[in-house]
Amino acid sequence: MNCGWNRFADEFTIICRCEEVTRGEIETAISQGACTPDDIKRITRCGMGPCQSKTCRMPVMAIIAEFIGRPLSQVASPKARFPLFPVHLEVLATMPNRQNAEVIDILLHAIDNREQTGE
Repeated sequence: MNCGWNRFADEFTIICRCEEVTRGEIETAISQGACTPDDIKRITRCGMGPCQSKTCRMPVMAIIAEFIGRPLSQVASPKARFPLFPVHLEVLATMPNRQNAEVIDILLHAIDNREQTGE
């Protein structure tokens, strides 16, 4: 990344807006052994929000590269995992495989609560 944003980012700068993860939290994770975006995600939740790392992927990779002293091209990209988009509770609750009735009941209860509160 040649935009120079990292010159102005201090430890309190929010890198992942969805999960409100700061540069300091990412650097702490790296100092504790995280060396890939997936490691950072597991430790900080960075990249697990609604955008699914579309906004913070490159800044996280740039921070890793800077911190470990390697070019950005040598930093692994995060792995995409399904689902790649949010799934509504109704879809999960009405799936044909109903082996676990307890989970289905929890989902249906959550749907009822959401409808009652208007969310």
